[in-house]
Amino acid sequence: MMGILPETSQDPLDDIPPMAWHGGDLECSGCEARMKGARCQVGHACVQDRYAKRIDRFFRWNPELSNPFLHHPYFEVRAIACRRGDVFHLQSLIDDEDETVRLSVAVRLPLAQVVKLRDDPHREVRIRVAMRLEGRELLAMAGDEDYYVRKLVAQRLPDALLPRMLDDSDAEVRLEAVRRLEMPALLRMCDDPEISIRKEVAQRLPESQLYRMAYDPAWEVRWIVAGRAGRALALQMSAGDDEDDVRAEALARLDELDREQGDRHG
Repeated sequence: MMGILPETSQDPLDDIPPMAWHGGDLECSGCEARMKGARCQVGHACVQDRYAKRIDRFFRWNPELSNPFLHHPYFEVRAIACRRGDVFHLQSLIDDEDETVRLSVAVRLPLAQVVKLRDDPHREVRIRVAMRLEGRELLAMAGDEDYYVRKLVAQRLPDALLPRMLDDSDAEVRLEAVRRLEMPALLRMCDDPEISIRKEVAQRLPESQLYRMAYDPAWEVRWIVAGRAGRALALQMSAGDDEDDVRAEALARLDELDREQGDRHG
């Protein structure tokens, strides 16, 4: 261990002057880290400073001291010590009063313990939990009050569990599910009230099922259908759709199909 660097050497990139975490002046003589022979430097790497960047430098220099500071009274010290502390000591911080600490805990706890943070009162903690859990443990977060948590659930659930998200009240969550959904569950979303979702369905349906959306009330959806339709449906839409752009797209699709047929027989 290199030991203490006693001189003050404020990092020129830090515009916050050195100050103790409790608001007073830094006092090195009674510092627990100093008594343990830690490598530190006032204004640059200090566990008693209020500035998180200097606390982080301290633990990067002294990772072996992370465990002793896991219950420090300053939340920044606890949160940063969690990054390098022994995972077997982190369970005691699951109910820490500060969400920054609980967020650090959620990043590192084994999955069997992370589930205990699934109902954390702070959305950022639950977001982190949703990024780590799998399968049915993740499915338990499908009813979370925060739409972004549910959106992550829709992004990460196994395919077999994905239909659970199709009735979500938020369109963004349903859209995430539809982007991954396979047949036949995809058919459930042909009549979703949101145009953005029906557009995604029209882009992903098998060609043989596109007829289901040929009369969609939104011309944007019908335009997508016309551009992917088979010959019979394209002919129908080129002659009968009410929107000029949709008819034009159907005609362009017929030309494309003719070219493809010509290439096959050329």
